[in-house]
Amino acid sequence: MLRDNLKNYRIILASGSPRRQNFFKELDIDFTIEVKEVEEVFPPHLSGAEITDYLAKLKAAAFTPIDKNKIVITSDTIVWKDDKAIGKPADRSDAISMLQNLSGAMHEVYTSVCFTSKDFQITVNDCTKVWFNPLTLAEIEYYLDTCKPFDKAGSYGIQDWLGYIGIEKLEGCFFNVMGLPTRLVYKTLMEIANR
Repeated sequence: MLRDNLKNYRIILASGSPRRQNFFKELDIDFTIEVKEVEEVFPPHLSGAEITDYLAKLKAAAFTPIDKNKIVITSDTIVWKDDKAIGKPADRSDAISMLQNLSGAMHEVYTSVCFTSKDFQITVNDCTKVWFNPLTLAEIEYYLDTCKPFDKAGSYGIQDWLGYIGIEKLEGCFFNVMGLPTRLVYKTLMEIANR
């Protein structure tokens, strides 16, 4: 459906994330991948979705100027707990600390997606609340050794082993926790196609 509706546009997914790339395939979007390195630094006064909105737009700025009929899609995901953004772990020890912090508690996952063309920029975001069961150090170490989630915000993937055994409940979009609020991407692209 999206493939036909967007046939007049060239869609660029600016993400190296295999999960986001797979979502785009599953949504049947005709796209190419183009990633530009951006230093992901944000002003300290920002919080929650303000951070992911800022970073998604920052990633889009690396693509300007943008050719006519091209849409660059950038995104960013953070885990938010105790009024702090939790990004990707620096190393194994950092990953252990992150997961111990998330254990037995609720945190929020924010994802922003920015759609940028020559004529417009639209940014949407989503928040999902995730409750973790208490996790033992042995469970955390087993997970890190087997799934190696070092490229993931908060050091975990909800679709991995830890998600199977550790998530008590969630409120909001499951796919948002994986890094893309798919329904919002679909809705926004349909709105763009029908302009």
